[in-house]
Amino acid sequence: MSNVRIISRLDIKGPNLIKGIRLEGLRVMGDPHAFAMRYYEAGIDELVYMDIVASLYGRNNLSEIVSRAADQVFIPITVGGGIRSVDDARHILRSGADKVAINTAAIARPELISDVAHRFGSQAMVLSIEAKMVAEGRWEVYTDNGRERTGLDVVEWAASAVKLGAGEILLTSVDREGTRKGFEANLIHQVREAVSVPVIASGGMGTLDHMIEVVKDGGADAVAIADALHYNRYSVEEIRAHALANGLSVRQV
Repeated sequence: MSNVRIISRLDIKGPNLIKGIRLEGLRVMGDPHAFAMRYYEAGIDELVYMDIVASLYGRNNLSEIVSRAADQVFIPITVGGGIRSVDDARHILRSGADKVAINTAAIARPELISDVAHRFGSQAMVLSIEAKMVAEGRWEVYTDNGRERTGLDVVEWAASAVKLGAGEILLTSVDREGTRKGFEANLIHQVREAVSVPVIASGGMGTLDHMIEVVKDGGADAVAIADALHYNRYSVEEIRAHALANGLSVRQV
């Protein structure tokens, strides 16, 4: 069994790290680099940076933040938000990212998934999905921080994207994000059953047991954590120790 990855998710607005509830009501947390360095030094496995206002700029605005981080952290970095073309992906990867996460542009032009995968490798092409429950056991893909409907079924879209070349899925439950009510394990499970690539669970971690549940019941390959880390509710060390105590395979540091 591969190690379950513990990932810090950093949502960025302008120069600031922010945190919201259901991707709304955003609160400024501080300097993203300071948070990233703290998590890196504590042994986090990966960092995910998401530019949540990229649509205002017309492109991802994180190159300087990512470049600064890449000079000092030596773990995988994924960057998402506003990446609309192969050139956008190249710019972010040259800034120091290892992977790009694409949502809106992939929906508008699915062939972009193949274009990025062919140019940089499927391991660098992460499909970002914002999911909202629309009926019991069924979720719809949303864009624009969970505000715009697409009409796409999450499970079907994930399976299609993997066929096109997506090498990983960042799956965010908008309903659970920032609520501390736990990951949407059923959603993760359905997507995990439909695809052959790793699935990152994002949105909702309130307790350490929520991580255990989404891995054991949902089959998540990784967990992306924001609120629990940013507010110092749990340390990376505590998260890793709890995972080990409950039989999860995680990286030893």
